[in-house]
Amino acid sequence: MRSGHRLGHLRGDLRGHRLGRRFGWLWGAYGTSALGTWLAFGAFPLIAIRVLHAGPAEVAALSSVGSAVGAAAAVPLGPWVEFRRKRPVLIAMDLVRFAALLTIPTAFALGVLTFLQLLLVSVVVAAADITFRAASGAYLKTLLPAEDLLVANARFESTAWTTTIIGPPLGGAAIGLLGPVATVVADAVSYLLSALGIRATGGHEPRPERREAARMRAGDLLDGWRYILADATLRPLFFNTTLFNGLVMAAQPLLAVLMLGRLGFTPWQYGLAFAAPSIGGLLGSRLARPLVTRYGQHQVLVVAGTLRALWPIGLAFLGPGTGGLLLVIGVELGLIFSCGVFNPVYTTYRLERTATDQVTRTLTAWAVTTKASTALLTAVWGVLGSLLGPRTAIGLAGVLLLATPLLLSRRAAAHLPESEPAPNRT
Repeated sequence: MRSGHRLGHLRGDLRGHRLGRRFGWLWGAYGTSALGTWLAFGAFPLIAIRVLHAGPAEVAALSSVGSAVGAAAAVPLGPWVEFRRKRPVLIAMDLVRFAALLTIPTAFALGVLTFLQLLLVSVVVAAADITFRAASGAYLKTLLPAEDLLVANARFESTAWTTTIIGPPLGGAAIGLLGPVATVVADAVSYLLSALGIRATGGHEPRPERREAARMRAGDLLDGWRYILADATLRPLFFNTTLFNGLVMAAQPLLAVLMLGRLGFTPWQYGLAFAAPSIGGLLGSRLARPLVTRYGQHQVLVVAGTLRALWPIGLAFLGPGTGGLLLVIGVELGLIFSCGVFNPVYTTYRLERTATDQVTRTLTAWAVTTKASTALLTAVWGVLGSLLGPRTAIGLAGVLLLATPLLLSRRAAAHLPESEPAPNRT
């Protein structure tokens, strides 16, 4: 009977689990904006270098400072968004990103584009990204019943990896033919289409009830962090994902220096080494729900969270030639596959563990911490790479990553927050 039940779940996954028209519009909006983002991948640095003749320090600042300041700007938006309807917020954040990005081709056409404008746009987009993701998590929790959240998050994850595979090559071709500004236009239009898609979801969304205080206080800015740190199951997951993401991203610039510099890989080989393994994320996200059905959410979370930490240490043994290229592809394939399983399960677990009236603040705090720690660790590893060499610094990150599974809780959660009425997903 149990095997038949599991087989039924698997067949349901293969046929397609129906989540309703409203989710369909939300999913389509997400896919559109994700594709636009990957089409424009690397456009800002290229514009800074080719159009504005910026140096290495300015290009680095465009990435790190823009992201860090944007994260700081998003902090007060979490408590503010918490007690407002989420769908209008999602539409507003899409329109903000559309308008901000559109200023770049406009200024370029008029011959008045500056580096400061690029930096300000990157800050606005980063803040809007964090706010959008936090609000979308809260909106998804009101849109679907709890038992459908994993299916929905797995679809978002598979869409993210699909756009990762097809977006950069298409964007690279567009940049070659039309220049980097053209891909910024495509990215801007994708946010406009996303806003229209979210608007089409329709339905009634009740206004969240505000607590007794009518005015937001300074202490409210820390509510998200308080909630995370007070929860015995969210707290270790928070530290695990923050440290894992930060260390993985911190090693990426050093890996680029090692591959494109000392080891002599060509740009197309470097691109292939990271584009091809993305198929692992697509496969992993498709397997997430069947694995949870068979082994349980907590077991999959711990095993996938452990497996993803085992792969990066292999990059310290990278050598030149075909063997080195195959090593990178193999390591990235294993890493991305493990992340493809882990991410939708962890995202669903986090939503389930967070009370509805705390979701936006919690997700905002999580995203802000992740971005800030990634920026900090990237800077630290840049210094380590200069002092110890790229290979040693990459190996050190891999060793530290081996310890991150210790931060995962070994016991399943005893209970969930109080359940709410099932949402209407028609």
